[in-house]
Amino acid sequence: MILLPKNLEVWFLVGSQHLYGEAALKKVAQNAQVIARSLNQAEELPFKVVLKPVLTRPHEITQIMDEANVAPNCVGLVAWMHTFSPAKMWINGLKNLRKPLAHLHTQFNRDLPWSEIDMDFMNLNQAAHGDREFGFIGARLRLDRKIIVGHWQDKDVLASLGAWMRAARAWHDWQGAKFARFGDNMRQVAVTEGNKVSAEIAFGFSVNGYGIGDLVAKVKAVKDAATDRLCAKYAEEYKLAPELKKDGARHESLRESAKIELGLRAFLEEGDFKGFTTTFEDLHGLGQLPGMAVQRLMADGYGFSAEGDWKTAALVRAFKVMADGLPGGVSFMEDYTYHMGDDSRKVLGSHMLEICPTIAATQPRVEIHPLGIGGKGDPVRLVFDSKPGPAVNGSLVDLGNRFRLLVNEVTAVKHPALPKLPVARTVWEPKPDFATAAAAWILAGGAHHTAYSPALTTEHIENFAEMAGVEFFVIGAHTTMGCAKRELRWNELYYQLAPGLGSV
Repeated sequence: MILLPKNLEVWFLVGSQHLYGEAALKKVAQNAQVIARSLNQAEELPFKVVLKPVLTRPHEITQIMDEANVAPNCVGLVAWMHTFSPAKMWINGLKNLRKPLAHLHTQFNRDLPWSEIDMDFMNLNQAAHGDREFGFIGARLRLDRKIIVGHWQDKDVLASLGAWMRAARAWHDWQGAKFARFGDNMRQVAVTEGNKVSAEIAFGFSVNGYGIGDLVAKVKAVKDAATDRLCAKYAEEYKLAPELKKDGARHESLRESAKIELGLRAFLEEGDFKGFTTTFEDLHGLGQLPGMAVQRLMADGYGFSAEGDWKTAALVRAFKVMADGLPGGVSFMEDYTYHMGDDSRKVLGSHMLEICPTIAATQPRVEIHPLGIGGKGDPVRLVFDSKPGPAVNGSLVDLGNRFRLLVNEVTAVKHPALPKLPVARTVWEPKPDFATAAAAWILAGGAHHTAYSPALTTEHIENFAEMAGVEFFVIGAHTTMGCAKRELRWNELYYQLAPGLGSV
């Protein structure tokens, strides 16, 4: 299994100044400790919050920002001004900062002690305007940051902070990540192409091609004993079709699938890859198109996309990291075909083989069926229906001069039986409605491949897009075509001008 880095943390920075005396600073530090302990007990937060000493001088602020930039386990900073903290002190530090920043606009006390308020209380509890001072310098520096407003014990505040932390973890995971491309892009397809150099500059991950022969060598090196053990594991975890069982007529096909999984896993682990792509147009030396092997690797956290689509593979990995620990799962997906009946209009999402079982509603079945493309043996695959409920579909698009991240909010629904469709699938109703969602998606250049997740919300992905500094376009319950057209036109202008604005 590909594991997430251990001991990840966000740093909690509390601002103040020496104007109010040492007693007030001592109280600020005590209150900050109380908040930090509470945050670390909140189930909404996915990993540790580390409180740093109260910041009161410019050199302290600059030093902590520089330390955060190089700290391998720090994925971002949360800042809060307990008292007034003159923001000129923060300029150099914030200019240096290269990690995601969240501004928590809160205060220590939930309720005002009306009959006891004096000027000492007022001086100590000044977040109402201390955070506005900090907010101004963020705006002046044109900083992309998350602003979360409310009391630090409120459930909606914790949920929002947790969503931001998950996005920061995914952004951290992309830095230096490697994705392997077996074969090239599928011939003549446009949307799956892209500039890998631009992506590495913008996002921090690299994509490189590897010959299918290198993978085949790993598959051929798999020992029979390892294959036997994995086939036995398949029998324990899934419902095997009778012909694939140990005494079945097609058991050798199951063994071939197991060898492909073991060979793929060895290649990815040895190269420290976080995701990969395949294409059915380059399978030389493999006995079958990787199906169940890919599905199981995705379930372990690898990003994947078919047909050489490295952008979607990277996005699936980011979704996996954001969703880790949440119910619902994440999968590579494709808008395959439509139900356009009078009762309701729906999208049938699927692919030839490679849908992740983390979104399955019930125990998957292991089946074998012919595949009309690829020119290889019948591939083994996991077949299942997905869970019903809300979900998101995301697409990362290369527009030439920049990237755009699209999201469509959808609702997966129960559907009639599909006894003759031998692949995993999900059926959803897109928001706000089928026609608007499809038209807006097409207008924005969204791909047919997506990262699909019932575990994530639009907030997770919007946070991630802001950390990446890319355009975010959401198609949701309130989208209209008129608004979509205007927003996309405005975005074209903004993203042309924004790099030249800087901090002025």
